[in-house]
Amino acid sequence: MAGPSAARKAAFEILLAIERGRSHSDDLLRGRAVEKLAPADRNLTTALVLGTLRWQIRLDHELHALLAKPNAKLDDEVRIALRLGALQLRRMDRIPAHAAIDQSVELTRRAGHRFASRMVNAVLRRLATAAPADWAENSATELALAEAHPQWMVERWARFHGLDAARAICAHGQRQPAAVIRVPDAAAEAGLVAKGFELRPGSLLSHACVLAQGDAAAAEAVRAGRVRVQDEGSQLVAELAGRGASILDLCAAPGGKTLILAERNRAGRIVASEASQPRMHRLQERLRPLGDRVECRLADATEWAEEGAFDVVLADVPCSGTGTLGRNPEIRHRLREEDLARHAERQRAILSSALRAAKPGGQVIYSTCSLEPEENEEVVRAVLAERADAKAVPLAERIEELRGEGIVTAEGARQLAACITPEGWLRLLPGVLGTDGFFVARVDRTN
Repeated sequence: MAGPSAARKAAFEILLAIERGRSHSDDLLRGRAVEKLAPADRNLTTALVLGTLRWQIRLDHELHALLAKPNAKLDDEVRIALRLGALQLRRMDRIPAHAAIDQSVELTRRAGHRFASRMVNAVLRRLATAAPADWAENSATELALAEAHPQWMVERWARFHGLDAARAICAHGQRQPAAVIRVPDAAAEAGLVAKGFELRPGSLLSHACVLAQGDAAAAEAVRAGRVRVQDEGSQLVAELAGRGASILDLCAAPGGKTLILAERNRAGRIVASEASQPRMHRLQERLRPLGDRVECRLADATEWAEEGAFDVVLADVPCSGTGTLGRNPEIRHRLREEDLARHAERQRAILSSALRAAKPGGQVIYSTCSLEPEENEEVVRAVLAERADAKAVPLAERIEELRGEGIVTAEGARQLAACITPEGWLRLLPGVLGTDGFFVARVDRTN
């Protein structure tokens, strides 16, 4: 029997590293081992890794039901080989069943599990002929299993946003999001179209386009930095930050929002801060074309030393990332509900630090890509309760300003108006406007 294909070997090694907590999929899929693959193998590796992570919960459920001992503990290598085979059988109909099965058997054998390879063969052959399970999705429990999300997450979303919204969030989490690019001008857009890229307008912003056809990574304008791949919700956060003579991006890496701040504030002083040295290095590389227009500082966002110095502070804080499960499917396997309190404690400290950094009369934009109230509304309420010099300012007026400036489209403004919470904050749920999930609040320092 021929050995496993290059793509399957690479996917197997990446999933094994993730399973053992050694690294994350986004880093591994951009690593040297994957870069050396032929383009077709690179694409298949990515599809296998992200597909397995997306559907892992449901795949495991179906696979364990076919084991002779359903509660048996499997070695990591055997579990990964089974998942890869099951993904191809259930979700990749262009791959012949015999190829999916034989390749998983070979992966198991070459990982040193010759005896288990016979079990992998038998289980996958049974799966290939078994009818797929069908769940009605009429409860959070059914929805979680059908859409391969942790039950605790789906139960929370159904409780906070309703079961229909939870369905939309889960469905969004099971699809690779469309590539959205920020196109600075008509000339850049025309250049992409001339190269054969098919673009359609974004949902919200005049500078956002959805790449309907073509590989963004292959676009010379993207590689050169003239056009950037960036979720439309992420772009909107930076647009909401507004204008000022002095601006602080408090948690700046990877730098997409900093670039928009620099674009909108060409004469302003901009400081981009980051706590991690590796992330700071990548941030500096990305901002290098701006020269001395942006000052980069390595600093802990909870301990910002410069007080009362900035007109605008953007605090796009580290969070659980539950609004980005379509883009980062492994989060659902790493995150635990008890982690939310730890995130919230640091987020409260960062928001307080951002308010200290703002001038009296200055504004702070607080944002996360989380769907969880502990990291969003509860953080803002807690900080407002602690500080007499802070007040929440509704975002509806700022959205109208952006519409008047032609930055937010008229239809985008209408859709965003429906996403404003009773407190005047903005909540974007996945599956509603085509964006990742975001929460944004404005808090002004009064004195």
